[in-house]
Amino acid sequence: MVDKLNALLERLKAHQRMLILAMAEHDGLPAGSALRQVAELENVIAAVEAVAAEEAPRKPNL
Repeated sequence: MVDKLNALLERLKAHQRMLILAMAEHDGLPAGSALRQVAELENVIAAVEAVAAEEAPRKPNL
C-alpha cells in the first residue's frame, strides 16, 4: 500500500508543480481559483504523506 500512496503522492506533487509553473508564466497575480487548487493540493499532499508514514513498516528502536 505504501508504494501506491507514494505513487499518488508523486502524481499530486507533479500536478501542483504544473499549476505553479503555469501561474508563473503569466504577469500579475494568479486567479483565485488557481491559488485554491494549489492550496487544496498542498492539503491533500500533507494528508497522503501522513497516511503513508502511518502505513510504513515500523523499524524497531535499537
